[in-house]
Amino acid sequence: MRFFPTSVQDGIEFAAELFRRAKRAVVLTGAGISTPSGIPDFRSEGTGLWSRDEPMEVASLTTFRTNPEKFYAWFRPLASQIFDAKPNRAHFALAQLEQAGHIRSVATQNIDMLHQKAGSKKVIELHGTSATLSCTQCFHQWESSPYLKPFVEKGEIPHCPNCGAVLKPDVILFGEQLPQKAWFEAQRDSRACDLMVVAGSSLEVMPVAGLPMQALDRGAHLVIINNTPTYLDVRADSVLRGDVAEIIPAIAEQVTHG
Repeated sequence: MRFFPTSVQDGIEFAAELFRRAKRAVVLTGAGISTPSGIPDFRSEGTGLWSRDEPMEVASLTTFRTNPEKFYAWFRPLASQIFDAKPNRAHFALAQLEQAGHIRSVATQNIDMLHQKAGSKKVIELHGTSATLSCTQCFHQWESSPYLKPFVEKGEIPHCPNCGAVLKPDVILFGEQLPQKAWFEAQRDSRACDLMVVAGSSLEVMPVAGLPMQALDRGAHLVIINNTPTYLDVRADSVLRGDVAEIIPAIAEQVTHG
């Protein structure tokens, strides 16, 4: 059994009580929930993807349109990590809470599909998904799995079987709008929730970082679980500093057996 400092343990018990009382809980997850699964985040000092690369140069829609080879050269190591990654205890704990009726939906900034692999059913993918690719010419959509292995292993850039044009992963690049359906669903659930839990997000990327404010403005409780401070810590009912892969399972255990 994992032992936490008293302040963290108190926060875990408080968060569990909020979950038990909530009727419409929503969880917002960021890159920090997937780092224990071996997928790097974007902003951590020294290890984050943007500490090594300029995002607008490698991961923008303009770069993809003008130089897809440059984008794919940058994307290949990340695709490999996503290909090999498995859900961690935090993903499984959230799926368990959803199955028990304590979570209405999980809105995620991640593209790794680890929530779905862990068993979560209502996942809103705000920054797109690596599960599919779309043709840049005929716009046909394809499952990514047949293309992922040869791309990761040999660097083969995927092309459309219909017309031969380059396929683009259905992930949101810089300069690209969020998926409209996902964004509307996330706003609807945020405005209707009575508890929002932010897990592994620094809340620095708009407009997604504004979703907790939409929940707060309508009277919802807010719990933040993250290694670093966020702009909403002062508004949260509880802020838990630490490893989400340890804290979220501890909360789930308290909810179901506490």
